[in-house]
Amino acid sequence: MQPLPEMVYPVDRVREIDRIAIEQHQIPGYTLMTRAASAGLEIARRRHPAAGRWSFVAGPGNNGGDAYVMARLALAEGIEASVLAATDPDGLRGDARSAFRDYRLAGGRLEVVAEPTADDLGSADLLVDGLFGTGMEREVSGSFRQLIDAINEHPAPVLALDIPSGIAGNTGRALGAAVCAEATVAFVALKPAYFLADGIDCRGDLHFSSLDIPDDCYPADGALLRRIPDRLRRAALPRRRRNAHKGSFGHVLVAGGTAGMPGAVMLAAKAALRCGAGAVTVATHPAHAASLVAACPELMVTAVEHEQDLEPLLERASVVALGPGLGADPWSQRVYEHLAADGRPSVWDAGALTYLAGSPQPRDTRVMTPHPGEAARLLGCSARDVQADRLDALRELGERYAGVVVLKGAATLVSASGEPPWVSARGNPGMSTAGMGDVLTGVIAALIAQGLPLEDAACLGVDVHARAGDVAARDGERGTIASDLLDPLRIAVNP
Repeated sequence: MQPLPEMVYPVDRVREIDRIAIEQHQIPGYTLMTRAASAGLEIARRRHPAAGRWSFVAGPGNNGGDAYVMARLALAEGIEASVLAATDPDGLRGDARSAFRDYRLAGGRLEVVAEPTADDLGSADLLVDGLFGTGMEREVSGSFRQLIDAINEHPAPVLALDIPSGIAGNTGRALGAAVCAEATVAFVALKPAYFLADGIDCRGDLHFSSLDIPDDCYPADGALLRRIPDRLRRAALPRRRRNAHKGSFGHVLVAGGTAGMPGAVMLAAKAALRCGAGAVTVATHPAHAASLVAACPELMVTAVEHEQDLEPLLERASVVALGPGLGADPWSQRVYEHLAADGRPSVWDAGALTYLAGSPQPRDTRVMTPHPGEAARLLGCSARDVQADRLDALRELGERYAGVVVLKGAATLVSASGEPPWVSARGNPGMSTAGMGDVLTGVIAALIAQGLPLEDAACLGVDVHARAGDVAARDGERGTIASDLLDPLRIAVNP
């Protein structure tokens, strides 16, 4: 298998790549189908080496053809394979018909069931979903829906070929019913469904094979998303010069933490230190300034009585992280209004976004990091609306507020001026807990302090944060807390 590529293409573009490979490079469609089946077989054997009985679900198109070829290859390796066909195979056409014919010539078992149940899939150790792939665009109904329900009710793990059946390729939306796969093998190119809506939950672990399609078949434009590339870390975080000093790596000012809310600024400030900022100052409410110093002596902490106390801190700051622990009280409002008027690079989160929603102001020097609820307030809609079309929400946030927008959530999105947005393929549900956003704020601020452009800092910050979250959750996602990321952050920023 290959590393996940950077570009994420809409379904029609992927079909065009297929067409160019077949017509201009003279790669037979059946050859591509066989390569896809071989990739699926490799992943299945690697993930489930002890599985001896495989049950394939084959649909009426080329995704079904992939399933027939993979079933034939499995038989050749001594695996007990059988196929449950969604429709009468006599209706197959082209390469899918050839795949069915070859499977039957190899002695493969086949069953066509009008009203399928989980029992029709037998005692399989592994299910392979070759029902629809990218070809489904309407709501799933009738026997097809029954078949998807049967797959999901069966106890065996599911490997989906290309896209879990029932997931719309461009939006990730479940079309009435969708297969919930343990893993998916993507063919030719990454599709948006892997990173949007229900597709995130249904795809499971993601693997990729280009099917050896030549690079010049892939268009230079037309991508809908771009995956944050692994190469960004090494390019943006080179080995430090031996004669560097703390002034070489910037000064982060973290402002927030109203009375009774010191935790958020502590998390953001510690994250900034762990990600390499040369110095970090915390401007916070007098009620807990002393306790913050005691908890982390590496921080410089200033008790802010009046907004004028912020001026000397701003003079030293390379970047401002504004918002963690800001509330709806007069102290928070004064701090916000004073720092919101400052034009230096900044990262806005939490309470700062609440104030911004009440008085919108665009700014090119800002990174804003809303979660869906905060995005909804900024856009005057509901969190459900944001989640229903995250790409549109990201676009509208950028148009209204300028700067760089990080729309947090599963498959976090980062806006890009004039280019397709970036998307993170890392992270896990264990990160859905309080304080994770404060850590991300500190990470991005530290990277800006070290000289990264805002967009690069936002992309790399999301990536580093997700990597640390994945390390923190190795012993279990449930119960992971934000401070668990602080130590793994140091590893993540030292590639």
